[in-house]
Amino acid sequence: MSRPIGIYEKALPKHYTWLEKLTFAKDLGFDFVELSIDESDARLARLDWSKEQRLELVNAIFETGMRIPTITFSGHRRFPMGSNDPHTEEKSMDLMKKCIEFAQDIGIRNIQLAGYDVYYEEKSTDTHKRFIKNLRQACTWAEEAQVILSIETMDDPYINSIEKYLAIEQEIKSPFLYVYPDIGNISAWNNNISDEFYNGRQSIASIHLKDTYAVTEQSSGQFRDVPFGEGCVEWEKFFKILKDIHYNGPFLIEMWSENCKTVEETQHAIKTAQSFLYPLIEKAGLK
Repeated sequence: MSRPIGIYEKALPKHYTWLEKLTFAKDLGFDFVELSIDESDARLARLDWSKEQRLELVNAIFETGMRIPTITFSGHRRFPMGSNDPHTEEKSMDLMKKCIEFAQDIGIRNIQLAGYDVYYEEKSTDTHKRFIKNLRQACTWAEEAQVILSIETMDDPYINSIEKYLAIEQEIKSPFLYVYPDIGNISAWNNNISDEFYNGRQSIASIHLKDTYAVTEQSSGQFRDVPFGEGCVEWEKFFKILKDIHYNGPFLIEMWSENCKTVEETQHAIKTAQSFLYPLIEKAGLK
């Protein structure tokens, strides 16, 4: 069995059916697709799918042989667990519970949570306390469902490093809570990636591969749509670190090419990313 490498759903043609999306990803040589439940009404509505709609996705998984082991659940950006509004907080937990139940039904093992206490609201000690309280409840539900939760290192100062995640981990102390490092986000905030991955190696569930432009005194950085190899990520150093810490988990190529004008453009964008990343992964002895 070789190291699994997946592609983000938002890299695939948006108008495709699930059967078409999974076939498209398989034809490009990927092992899995990471499903998106973002803050849009259309994708949040997936949490209310009927049994028949859920079965349709499961059938597509079995028909293609392509797995969907992870969800990017960024709906909490709109409905954060640390919200100052009690109705929004309640909505966030309702969505969290539904997402865990959805994962159970589809056979998804890992729900990636956005590392925000709040996003559109003002942060405070109270938003942090609510986030911790509600994350603890979410972990209880996850433990009961045997689905892990993994917090992504973000484009936001609240949890923008593995070090900050580890502080949260110590507060929660759940065997079903992990970190999902995004190497682009971490590199944009901090170039000391060695300590980050050495200290957090036992808590890593999966890794996002993405390039970014760094946050500096003169720039707020750029956290998406940066071509691979043109940003601040030190790719050879990063893959060597993963080899040294014996990381054997999956990689997820995070891209946003779902709205390309043609399917051919989407395919070209993904193949360009693969052509950049795969030789580096192989050179490091990781594939």
